[in-house]
Amino acid sequence: MEKQEIEKPQPLFKALDADDPDPETTEIESLCLNCGDNGITRLLLTKIPFYKEVVLMSFECEHCGFKNNEIQQGGQFEEKGVRITLHVNEPRDLNRQVIKSDYSSIKIPEIDFEIPSQSQKGEVTTVEGILERVCIALTQDQDQRREENPEIAENIDRFVEKIVGLKSLDSPFKMIFEDISGNLFVENPDHPHKDHNCETSLFVRSTEQNHLLGLYTQQEIASDDTAPSLPLPAPSQVKLEDFESEVLQFPTNCPECAAPCDTNMKLTKIPHFKEVVIMATNCDACGHRTNEVKAGGGIEELGLRLSVKVTDSDDLKRDILKSETCSLEVPELDLEVGPAALGGRFTTVEGLLCAIRDQLAEKGGMFTDSETFSARGKMAQFLERIDAIVKGQTQVTLVLDDPAGNSYIQSLNDDNSLDDRLTVSKYERTHEQNDDLGLNDMKTENYEES
Repeated sequence: MEKQEIEKPQPLFKALDADDPDPETTEIESLCLNCGDNGITRLLLTKIPFYKEVVLMSFECEHCGFKNNEIQQGGQFEEKGVRITLHVNEPRDLNRQVIKSDYSSIKIPEIDFEIPSQSQKGEVTTVEGILERVCIALTQDQDQRREENPEIAENIDRFVEKIVGLKSLDSPFKMIFEDISGNLFVENPDHPHKDHNCETSLFVRSTEQNHLLGLYTQQEIASDDTAPSLPLPAPSQVKLEDFESEVLQFPTNCPECAAPCDTNMKLTKIPHFKEVVIMATNCDACGHRTNEVKAGGGIEELGLRLSVKVTDSDDLKRDILKSETCSLEVPELDLEVGPAALGGRFTTVEGLLCAIRDQLAEKGGMFTDSETFSARGKMAQFLERIDAIVKGQTQVTLVLDDPAGNSYIQSLNDDNSLDDRLTVSKYERTHEQNDDLGLNDMKTENYEES
């Protein structure tokens, strides 16, 4: 009797490949808003490296020739919103590729201009493309305005001249992007090195912003009179000791392809530090594996900055805990890694460097099919420099900056006192850092309750 082969589950969001003969597009007959006849909408579920899952939509009407392209998020909303401030100082800044969602707003302070959130559909474009789209939208009905409202038409002409001046880069300007969904990306032309013309910060959404995204807490749902009443779960009889000795498993979706998979979770304690939660996910569809660590002790009173000089193999073997709120920096490489890039990890210094190298080598640039030869060469040189550090041929300084104070680097001394190559300092968080951690909102809620 022949064994039946179990069909392997396929990823919902496949990597976009120009050589793929079957990209699995879906065609839907839909109404053309230009002429009223039916056209064809094509949908493609794919993922963009260093970004996330997206749904590409392309509409074309064979009757009037109208075409439209749009991008929508295929994954979940991020835990925090994102704000990116781009200083446009040179022509290559105009060529930066930008991915924005329906909830992205754009401000240009120099000309007192703003594109509100939800006024445009999500798209993949460039900084220059954003300015060009503004010019096209403003000049669309200018001939009619000149006849009916000459004064308004003249004001619009003057404003369009300002936009054209920005496109010509007559003077440097600043472009501020903000997205409450967190689904926003601005290309770094110096990737993988630090972007000196771009500043990125995360912020905690307000209650109104969460409601705008359709996000509600359990308390809000329960307090809604129209919501169905759900039975309360029975009190748990599981003791803390049993929880610490068990490996819990719960269903989730793969962060790489969104296919259903399982995540294992285990509570453990790091010697000389604190309790942490280790989470591991293995996807059978795409083979993706993740190991993530979350601090189990909450947010510390002070932020923490740790610095270690990596000079030999002993330094590479140090245990290291990088929390999900911790950013990483290697000044000698001009490398800066944000808190969300690698997530939370409990590994060694060598393992952390290898994780950075492997992620860059695997995913490469953001748009690999249009990547220039110069960019490929720059990436190859950067990976060689990381390999030299891992082999002990180059000495560098590894800096961890964690506003939540939940990161750790092992000391080489037996009594766990700081050795001569490890420095640890604590600092008061700024108002912006407290805002990123959601502490300002907690203080406001406590004040209102009291």
